[in-house]
Parts: sequence; C-alpha cells; structure tokens
Amino acid sequence: MKTKLIFILSIFVFFTLSSSAQVEVDVKKKVNDQANRRANQHADEAIDKAFNKLEEGIGSLFKKKKKKKKGNNQAEQQQQSTQQNSAAAQTENSAAQKAAPAPATVKWDKFDFVPGDEVIFEDGPSADEENGEFPSRWDLYKGNVEIGELNGETVIMFISDRSYIVPYLKNSKEDYLPDIFTIEFDVWFSKGGSTANRFWVYLGDQKNNRNSAAHEALTVMPHSLEFGESEKYYPGTENVGWTIEKEGSWKHISIAYTKGKFKAYFNDTRLINIPHLEVNPTGITVEAGNDNMFLKNFRIAKGGVKYYDRVLSDGKIIVNGIKFDVNKATLKPESLGPINRIYKLMQKQPDLKFSVEGHTDSDGDEASNLELSKARAKVVMERLISMGISADRLKYTGWGESKPIADNGTAEGKANNRRVEFVKF
Repeated sequence: MKTKLIFILSIFVFFTLSSSAQVEVDVKKKVNDQANRRANQHADEAIDKAFNKLEEGIGSLFKKKKKKKKGNNQAEQQQQSTQQNSAAAQTENSAAQKAAPAPATVKWDKFDFVPGDEVIFEDGPSADEENGEFPSRWDLYKGNVEIGELNGETVIMFISDRSYIVPYLKNSKEDYLPDIFTIEFDVWFSKGGSTANRFWVYLGDQKNNRNSAAHEALTVMPHSLEFGESEKYYPGTENVGWTIEKEGSWKHISIAYTKGKFKAYFNDTRLINIPHLEVNPTGITVEAGNDNMFLKNFRIAKGGVKYYDRVLSDGKIIVNGIKFDVNKATLKPESLGPINRIYKLMQKQPDLKFSVEGHTDSDGDEASNLELSKARAKVVMERLISMGISADRLKYTGWGESKPIADNGTAEGKANNRRVEFVKF
C-alpha cells in the first residue's frame, strides 16, 4: 500500500513539474538563472500541494505539514475522535444496561432478638450490694469474684483469671432452663489484650449439675463470638485483633434458644445461628478468662409466644425487652429487636391499633415513676411513627408503678414490672 502511494505521488509531482518548469534554452544567462529560480520555487509549491492533498486523503500516513495546519488538524481530529468515542460509549452502555440482569436484592434482619416474656433470673447487680462482698445472686464454683464499682456503676468484678460463677437458685441441681429461653448480659473488656481476654457462658451448671451441656459454651471476645469447645462455629466481626480491646468498653451479648435452635448476638448483630444444637441446655455457668473483667445486667427469661397470637388471646402484648437508661426515657440499642417486631406486625395487620403504655417497678418516688412511664411510652410511640406507622394508629399513656404483674420484692419481679404494653384499641 505504501509503495503504491509513493508511485502516485511521483507521477503527480512529475506532471506538475513538467507544466511549471518549461523555459527557453536560447535566452541570456540572466534570464536562464531567473527562470531556473522560479522553476524551483514552483516545484517546491507543487510538492507542498501534493503532500497537502495526500495528507488530507490518507490522514495519519504522512504527518509533515506546516506547523500551523498541523495544529488545526490535530484539534479537529481530537474533537471528532472524542465525539466518536462518546457516541460509542453511550451505545455500549445502553446495550449493557439492556443486557445486564437486575441486581439481586438481599433482605436480612441482622438484629431479630426478642427477649423472653417472663424473667426467671435477674441481677443488675443491685446498688444495695456491698462493695467487696461476693455477689448475693450468684454462687462460686472457682476463683475469686466480688462486687465492685466501674465508672460509678455497681458491677460484678472478676478478681482473678479462670473464675467461675453460677446463678444461685433453689432448683440449681435440676434443669432450670425451659425449652424456649433468652439470656442477656453486658461484659466489660479492659484496654489491652491477650489470648486469655475471653468470657465464657456454659450451657450447664458446672457446680451443681455437670453433664454434656456443661462443656459447651459461647465464647465472648472483645470483637467476636465463637461457640463449642471444638470450635465448630467460629464467626467473627474482625479478621485480626479479636482478643484485643483498644479502648475499654461494654459489649451487649444476647442468646436465644428455641427448641434446639441457638442464636447469639454481639451488640446489634447476629453472629451465630445454629439450626440444631447437639446438646440440651440445662443451666448456666459464667467464666472470665482474665482478671479485670466486669459483668452487669445478667438476665434469663422464659418465652415466648408470637406477638400476633398474644394479641388474639389477650388483646395486648407485654414486652419487658424494651429498655431505657436508668431514670431516663432514652432507648437502649437492644430495644430495637422488640420494636422491629411490633413494627412488622402492624405492617402486616393494617387495621391493628395500639395504645403504648409504660410501667415501672416500685423503686423511687411514685409521682416520678408515673411521669417516667409516660415519657418512655411516648418515646416508643414516636419511634414507631418515625419508622412509618401512621400516627392515627397509635397513642400512649403511662401507669407508673400502679399496675404490677409480679412481686416487687424480688429482682425478677421488678424486672417483669418494668415493661411496655401494647394494648389493642
């Protein structure tokens, strides 16, 4: 192709020169020199014209034009190339959009924990507990555990590593865990870390009723959970630093057991979901693998019946899993599980209307408890409205300590009395 183009160029230049360089041979030398100069000039111009025309026809093969024309042609070519590329990209994107399948949508409720209906063991511990004494609601299996104070709060303090405690119950030698139950607690990990920076909850009473379940445990680390002594289930929230706590903080742990199904939650995320547990939980043993670890708000609850079934049978839903800061109407994060369930129920049953009613235990002033119960009920109602429930389907009130459903003389009774009820109207 290149040879052919050069041949055409040669012919074009030859004929142009032939027509531009004819001179008389019999004139004087001066005329001859002038004629030769002009002939050479015409030849140069003819060559330039030939190259210009060839470059316009071939484009990128010859690029030896004058500087001014080269700049102009480059700008034009660049603009044309950009337009062509843009059009091609639009065509390609349009075709890809038509051909590509719609992205998959995944729906997952990461925090579906709902506490049991009836509290069967509760320990804050109480502010009345004496600092330095053994926790009155627990029994010691091994080690050294005492009541202490952390950031102004009364807590259970593990003085030495490998310390074990079990709930102090009259029926501790029996299987005191029902077929459906939940466990909740807060554990503090101090700043630092080692392989011993762990916390275990065994599904059996290692002091009073040792069996196969007493060896299976949920292991809690600063940033992950694992289950089973053979590490059969080992999900985590981080790939590194699971036993290292960078600041020192409370972790809220929740366990739900339903006739063989076992779930465990780290703060507001479900990390373990076992469809068929190989052992039958019969009791609880708590162990700290390190000293300078703390425990509070430990609760075991029996339950529960589906919310809609409760509405049909009782006309109301009693929820003691909606929790608030002490003496405040500020919702705790773990309250979202029960509230989400109420929200979903009202979505599925568009004719359902609820009066949100707050209740307290008998601690404190009666008038203050009444106002507190109203404020808490209002916060729950407003949360449901913010989620999308129509305001005309909700109202609120508070009853303070005036309608107890359990004995305020026990920790479990007080826990059951501190509740929010959703009454159908």
